[in-house]
Parts: sequence; structure tokens; C-alpha cells
Amino acid sequence: TRMNLGLTLKAPKGLLMVNISRQYSRRSIGFFVPSSPPLDPEKVKELQRFVTLSKRLLVMTGAGISTESGIPDYRSEKVGLYARTKQKPIQHGDFLRSAPIRQQYWARNFVGWPRFSSLQPNPAHWALSNWERLGKLYWLVTQNVDALHTKAGSQRLTELHGCMHRVLCLDCGAQIPRGVLQERFEALNPTWSAEAHGLAPDGDVFLTEEQVQSFQVPSCAQCGGPLKPDVVFFGDTVNPDRVDFVRRRVKEADSLLVVGSSLQVYSGYRFILTAREKQLPIAILNIGPTRSDDLACLKLDSPCGELLPLIDPH
Repeated sequence: TRMNLGLTLKAPKGLLMVNISRQYSRRSIGFFVPSSPPLDPEKVKELQRFVTLSKRLLVMTGAGISTESGIPDYRSEKVGLYARTKQKPIQHGDFLRSAPIRQQYWARNFVGWPRFSSLQPNPAHWALSNWERLGKLYWLVTQNVDALHTKAGSQRLTELHGCMHRVLCLDCGAQIPRGVLQERFEALNPTWSAEAHGLAPDGDVFLTEEQVQSFQVPSCAQCGGPLKPDVVFFGDTVNPDRVDFVRRRVKEADSLLVVGSSLQVYSGYRFILTAREKQLPIAILNIGPTRSDDLACLKLDSPCGELLPLIDPH
């Protein structure tokens, strides 16, 4: 079965042509999911027991939950962004320091946005939303910036690293929806065109320097300051109030389930340490090793979207 997830954007005058048409089959979306052993029925039973015994279950998700929606992660063997390309994510300090780097970032983000913003939750996102609706999930913490948990209806949710669907001004702090900024980009760049190659977990794509140079970047409509997506770039730190909020939720929980994260980044790993201090049972669902395998009472190497829907939250 083949699906065309490509999009061609046209400005009102019909001059702008951003062509990111590509044929995506179900198999090519699965390209971002690392290979894993067949589901072990005994392991499924163990996870079922873990969830059943939990009365205040906190779930923390990472990029591995979104690979089945067509978004690559960074670190997975063979299929992660680092394994397939030399592309490195934007650094916070570089973005703040350099107008040319902001121009490059926004040109690439502009091209990648139609596909990135159109991606949909997969069965793992829907399963966790259902657990919340049925009272099984106490709190959900995601390290992802793709808004897929929100699209699936999750409300007891903290987006630890922010969300690509919001944009803020670095000077006055004003926020606008990312979709509104896309319209401003189109108006400022009516004849600009570029073709996207690849997609990163934050919606970034790969363009040449020549393609970027003529791209016009709007400023804040309120104060004229530079705009930035409302996400934590690499090299930045998570808002301390948000960290404290999540730490309190962990301390209130009676168990912790990690879904689709290698826990290599300290901003997420710190909550595993908090759970360990509280002696909470920890289960990890992630294809490949994680930083906390030795702290987990249960480790499963399976695709999130295959396993989570099998678990009965009652």
C-alpha cells in the first residue's frame, strides 16, 4: 500500500512552490523503526502485570514512540538520524548568536513544516491517551516536540522540551502558533523555492547554503525581536519550574514506565534517578539499550505501537 504524504504549497499569487512530494509506503514509515525480536508473550504478560499493579502510573516517552508515525529518532542503530546522516541538531547558543544560523534554521523548518505538522499519532500514542481516559495513567511526560500526544487527546501531559507548534519572541516573549508563522514566511518569500531532503525529529530538513541565502525571516510582529520555536534546543536547559513540576509528579507516582527513550539526555534521565530514590518500580519499553537498563525491573525491546495496544489498562 502506498500513501502520498508529499505536499506542494502555493502562496496566494501561486508563485511559491515548495515541493516536498515524496512517496511514502507503510514500509518506508517503518524505515525509522529499528529492528527488534518478535514479541515475547511472557514479556507482554510481565508488562501487563506491571501496569495492572500500578495505581498512579507515570509514563515518560521519547523519540522512539514517534518513529512509527514517520519521524526518525536521533540515536537508534542504523535508522536514527546520527546513523544515517552527518546532520547535527541546532545548538541553542548558535541560534541566539547568529542571524545567518537563524535564517538557515527557519528556511529548513519552513520547508519541513507541511509534512512534520501533518504527521499523525500511532497506536502507541492512542493507547496512552486511552489509559488516561480510563484513569490508569497518572501523568505523561514527553521529551518529544512533535505534539503527537496532544493530537491523540492526552491532557495530563508535560512537554518537557516544549513543542514545535508554538513560536516565541526571544525579546518580549510573545507567542504565536507555528501555522501563523508559516503564512508570514509565504508572504515574505513569494518566489522562493527549495526541495526538502530527509526529516529530523524536530521538523528540520536539509538544504544547501545557496538555497538558504535568499530566504527572508520575519521578526516578532509586536517588538521586532527574533523568533524561536518554543522548544529546548541542544545546549539549552529545561525551565527549572517545569523540572520541579515533573519531579513532584514522579514523587506522587507509584511506578514509572519509560516508552521509546534511550535516556541518554540528562533532562529525562534525572527523573529516573528521582524514581530510584523513591524506590519506584521502573519498566522500560525501548528497542536497544538505555542508560537505565540496570535500574529497571522489566525491559522490553519491542515497537511501542505493537506492544502498548495489547495492554489492558483496567
